Amino acid sequence: MAEPLFQQLQKLQDEFRGHPPVASWNPDLCGDMDMVIRADGRWIHEGTEIERQPLVKLFASILKKEGRHYYLVTPVEKWRIRVEDVPFLITQAARQGEGSTGEILLTTNTGDVVPLDSEHPLLLKPYGDPPQPIPYVEVRNGLQGRMSRDVYYQLIDWAEPRQPTEPPAKLCQLWLQSKGEEFLLGQY
Repeated sequence: MAEPLFQQLQKLQDEFRGHPPVASWNPDLCGDMDMVIRADGRWIHEGTEIERQPLVKLFASILKKEGRHYYLVTPVEKWRIRVEDVPFLITQAARQGEGSTGEILLTTNTGDVVPLDSEHPLLLKPYGDPPQPIPYVEVRNGLQGRMSRDVYYQLIDWAEPRQPTEPPAKLCQLWLQSKGEEFLLGQY
């Protein structure tokens, strides 16, 4: 099932720079593919981890979310896959400049680079057991990435501590600035 899809993907990769326009592709559902994106960012097909990073990047380029389901989509095929949490893990962060004029760039485990900005906002969502508020970022077209622990600690170093102004309030909030926007990183 994956091999014909891979061949089709190689043709699409030659056709498009960046990511194919999956939002405009709406073929009929072909079925469920035995593929899962684990919470740790690993892609598993038929019980075996896909270790070839170019293949993972190729599959990630045709990933689409509709409602609560994820699909690998081409102009003529649509296969539902499972995603344990979100499809991407934010593995690196870089900062250019300081304060409101500065910019934070985030890199996913599949090589997507997104700025922390109004189109790619930071959201705090519960994760883990017990659930704790963890930062997630909109990567593209409804697909999110969860911050790795290393990146989270890096962002804490860059964050500005402030006293909350509105209840319910903790003792301190941590705020990040990027591209003229402010994002709540956490509170304690």
